Amino acid sequence: MSLAIQAAGKTDVGSVRANNEDNFGFDLEHGIFVLCDGMGGAAAGEIASTLGVDTIVGYFRNPKQEPLSEETEPAGASLAVRALGDAIRSANRAIHQEASENQERTGMGTTVVAVYFEGDAFIVGHVGDSRVYLIRSGNARQLTDDHSLVMEQVRRGLLTLDEAKTSRMQNLVTRALGAEQNVEPDLSTYPAASGDVLLLCSDGLCRFVPETKMVEVLSGNGNLQDCCDLLVQSAKEHGSDDNITCLLLRVAEQANR
Repeated sequence: MSLAIQAAGKTDVGSVRANNEDNFGFDLEHGIFVLCDGMGGAAAGEIASTLGVDTIVGYFRNPKQEPLSEETEPAGASLAVRALGDAIRSANRAIHQEASENQERTGMGTTVVAVYFEGDAFIVGHVGDSRVYLIRSGNARQLTDDHSLVMEQVRRGLLTLDEAKTSRMQNLVTRALGAEQNVEPDLSTYPAASGDVLLLCSDGLCRFVPETKMVEVLSGNGNLQDCCDLLVQSAKEHGSDDNITCLLLRVAEQANR
């Protein structure tokens, strides 16, 4: 048996914002799935998130466009880990260059979460405070650690999780694509199992939808697009004041031919 991936996504401007700076994209054939939450004045956030998604997905469609890094990943890192790291760094360079060359886009950036499937495992890469959750056996597990000011304070024991959830600074990220010339994504590898569901989401969803609701919606074999609709609606009902985006992946067994 081999693993097959099903995917569906939805992005919504939400109930407060005038424009949508979130973006997502994926390529089932190449096993790459990406979600970005942009930031910046005017339409710069939309440009940054679109550039982030397109660059990372495009990297795997054209893997020979630049050499794999040798110095940035830990010794012994797999080619798949190196590839995802390079793809994210390529997106960072593209966004930083675009901001540098266009004054009206100075300071634009974006978060990113990306999942890349290789064989019976998947690699998670991220920069910023968008998140990836794994729903398995009726439980939700957050696979990413927010690169945000409040979560850094939580990790240092300066804030509790409850205090972080109500902090006025919870939107301040400490790492983003395009903010600096170079960026280091967090990269982790996990085994995949049939029945796994991965939720990639912007903070307009994860800050407002409880994990218990995620599990309720995503446990079982419901239509993934319907699940996206339910999660977005739940974020709105819980008072989300941001753009809302989710990308769902379901792992299934596929008989080899």
